[in-house]
Parts: sequence; C-alpha cells; structure tokens
Amino acid sequence: MFGRAMLRAIAPGLVLCAAGAEAQARTRTTISPYIEVDQTVVTDLKGGNGDVLTYTSVVAGVSANIATRRAEAQIDVQYEHQFGWNRATPDQDVLSGIASARYSLIPDKLSIEGGALATRARTDGFNLGNGASAGSSTTQVYSAYVGPTFTSRIGEFSVNAAYRLGYARVEDDVNFAGPSGLGAFSDSVFQSATASIGMQPGVLPFGWALGAGWDHEDTSELDQRYDDKWIRGDVTVPVAPTLALVGGVGYERIRISQRGALLDNNGFPVLGSGGRLVTDPTSPRLLAYDSDGLIWDAGVLWRPSRRTSLELRVGRRYDSMHYVGSFSWQPSPNSAVNIALFDTVDSFGRALGRNLDDLPTSFDARRNPFSGDLTGCVNGDQGGGACFNDALTGITSANYHHRGIAGQYSRTAGRWSMGAGAGYAQRKFIAPNSSVFAAINGAKDENYYADLFAGYRFDNDASLDATVYGNFYNAGRGGIDVTNLGSYVTYSRSFGRRLSAQASLGVDSVDPAGLDAIISALGQVGMRYQF
Repeated sequence: MFGRAMLRAIAPGLVLCAAGAEAQARTRTTISPYIEVDQTVVTDLKGGNGDVLTYTSVVAGVSANIATRRAEAQIDVQYEHQFGWNRATPDQDVLSGIASARYSLIPDKLSIEGGALATRARTDGFNLGNGASAGSSTTQVYSAYVGPTFTSRIGEFSVNAAYRLGYARVEDDVNFAGPSGLGAFSDSVFQSATASIGMQPGVLPFGWALGAGWDHEDTSELDQRYDDKWIRGDVTVPVAPTLALVGGVGYERIRISQRGALLDNNGFPVLGSGGRLVTDPTSPRLLAYDSDGLIWDAGVLWRPSRRTSLELRVGRRYDSMHYVGSFSWQPSPNSAVNIALFDTVDSFGRALGRNLDDLPTSFDARRNPFSGDLTGCVNGDQGGGACFNDALTGITSANYHHRGIAGQYSRTAGRWSMGAGAGYAQRKFIAPNSSVFAAINGAKDENYYADLFAGYRFDNDASLDATVYGNFYNAGRGGIDVTNLGSYVTYSRSFGRRLSAQASLGVDSVDPAGLDAIISALGQVGMRYQF
C-alpha cells in the first residue's frame, strides 16, 4: 500500500552494495507563523455563466522546518476565510497544508514516521482545473498516516519491518468525471504491515530476502473491505560490478468485498447525506475480487554509482502480466530525476496515502496562489517527492487496477530553481457483478498530467515564479473526457524581514468533450506579515 514501507520490506539482498550512511543534517529549527490578506478576481473569458468572482481572503498559516539529531519534519499549513463580494462568491473556509515528519526513537534502528495533507477538490463534475474558478463547487479532502519503521543488522542479516495506519476523508459528494455509477467517497481507514530478513551479496555469491506483508482498508461506502496478504522470497545475482539479475516468487491472496445498497420500494438505491449510497446492513457480503495464487517477477538491477540506480521487473500478479520499475539519478547535489513504473490494485484512500508516504521530510511545496491548494507535484530538496494529480483527479469509492508511470525532475542553479512532474495512469475498476456498481466493473479511464515550474530570484528581496500545467482525462464508459490547461505567474517582494507583497496573474481552461470550454482569467494581489 505504501511506497517506502514496501521497498524497505524487500530491500535486504536486493542492492549491489550497501548505501553509505546519510549525511548528518545540521541542527536547525525554523518556525514561521504568518498572516496574509489577498484580493482575488476571477472572470470568464469564454463560456461559463459570465460571473465575475471577487473575494477577499484573510489567511493565517505557519511554515516549519525542523532538523535535529533525532527529528526531521517539514510543515506548511494555512487556514483561509474568503469573504465573497456577491452571491456568486459566497463566504468559504479553506484549510490546506502538507506535512511530513520522522522521529528516531533508537538512532539508525527505530523511527516513527507520519504525514498529512489537506486540500480541495472540485465537485462540479470536472475534477480538473483551478479550484478558484469553481466558485463554491469545492470540497475539502484530507489524508494522514503514522507508523513505526524498524531497520537493523544482526550479524550478516538485515532485518526490516514497518507498519502504517492511515485515514482519508472527503467532506462532500464529488461528482466523479468518469464512468458513471462509481459512488461517492466518504472516508476510509487503511493499514499496512511489512517485514523481511535477508543478506547482501558477499558472504554468499548472491543476496537473498524473505518478506511478508498485509494491507487492509475499510471504506464506509457500502462497507467495502480490501484485504491483501502476501509472502515472497527474492534473490540478487551479481553478474558484473554494477549489474545484477533479480527475481522473486511468492504467494498472495487478495479479497475485495462490499455489502449491498439499501433499496426503496421501487427498487432504487436510497441516498443519504451528500448523495452517498446507504448501506443495507442485513445484506450478505458481495465478492468483487478474489485472487489467490503464485506471484513472481524477474529483472535487472543496474547501479553504476551511488547517485544512479535503475531496476526493471516483469512477472505475474493480479491475474495478469505485471511490469514495475524505478529510475533515480542525482547528477549533482542540486538536481535529481526520479521515475517510477507502477502496477497495483488501488483505491482513492490507499493511493493518496502512498503518495504521502513517498514524500521526504524536506520538500518544496508550491501552492496555487489563487486557491491556496496543494494539488500538483511536491519535490524533495534532495530528490524524490510525490505527485497528487492522479489521485485527486477522480475521487471514487471503487477499487481499481492501477497502472502507469510517473516522473519528477528538480534543479536549482544559482538564482534559478526549476522542476517538472509528469505521468500517465490507467484505472480498471473492480466491482461485484450483482451490485449497484455492476455497470462499471471492468470499465477503464486514463489520466495524463504534467506540471512545469521555474523560479528566478532577482536579489534577496524580489523573485518571480511561473507554473504551467496540463491534464487530459479520458473517462471511459459513460463519462465525460476533460482537458485542462493553465498557467500562472507570481511576483513577490519583501520589505524588510517581516513584510512582503505578491501579485499573481493566471489563466485556466476546462474543456469537457461535447460541452463548451470555460476559459477563466485570474488575478490577485496580497500582503503578508511574518512573525
């Protein structure tokens, strides 16, 4: 379920050489609370209803960066109240933020890790696009996780274990812009546990690892349940100083089930608050997916240096061919490239939790200046990071077979900073043939996304930042394809140590297939005081 936890569980024996100890971070604690006042105007250049959305925002937030001998954390969170100037822009409360933290209970052995995300999603059926141009058609999305990680060496053996407890919630019904009949996500609780033992190549002419794991999620919509148990063995056979053959075989059991929906006297599903389906507690559990049997994969691992690593595997899992891989390259201390090829059975809650777990404890969180949302890619200061585009595009209570590729690039050079994130994902939905979700069983959708950003610092007091983004959503059976393109630029200037001002201009286009495109222009000016 969670990216880094899973990698730690099967890591022993799967690398050509042990990585060196991480550089000791300098002790520092920076906590910067602030207040901000912004004035925003949004107007439709094409399509829409012609309303001019005008609102004043009062923002209270805090940014914190902590690095000590035992603790690492970064937090960026803010609360915003929007005062609308007309009926088209009602008052709103917005909470947005992201956090990642790790505390070492036993240095280099046992740590507690956690992360959290708060942002917004559109509820108007077009989940792509700038949240500021959606007016009141938005809802709050939350996700968080916490859990211990254990890593140790006992003689020649490497022992790893991890546990994660996570939670995801969507406050209001979201009209999913994809195959119809998917249901509205409310909340879910998910758990993941992994453990392994193994040896690096050296004592033996090959490395080996034995690992096991358990993933479980309970989703409130129709009392859905996901349960995955697996055990596997892996080997690494070096064939050159920088190249090895890798492979593994094991057993896995996955079951996905749900209860039936409560029906009225006419046989139609009963809807509760927020338009969500009401569960019939007396109905038997309906089996949506049952996979039980052998899993295997084989591939290559290439590691020419400590800064470069490539691993590709092909095998059999989820009753189909299985392709996974990763590439990481850090050509300099100030630049990094990361690419991941993934194939998993997923849900909205588990996908969002995995993205959070992939986030390092030091990152660059870029907010949309008009909405304050964190919906794109977050890059790690030393490489790595997470893109939330795919998970937030389609919010649904259904499980799905999730395949795709995602990549990130970041670089700082003198006064310049720049980066990119891009990806493709396909979701094949899973549902019981005898349930209200039966029509979407086997339906597929596809999502393509890209984010580009660049920043230039003129001096210690002035900077210019620009972002370009694009998304294309192919909804599949019974849905609406949506193309979203946009860009914004922000100029910031400081007046002393505490006071700063910023001005932003942007354009956002949402083009649903078969409907008129909506192109919006956005403008904002604001002042911030940092305590």
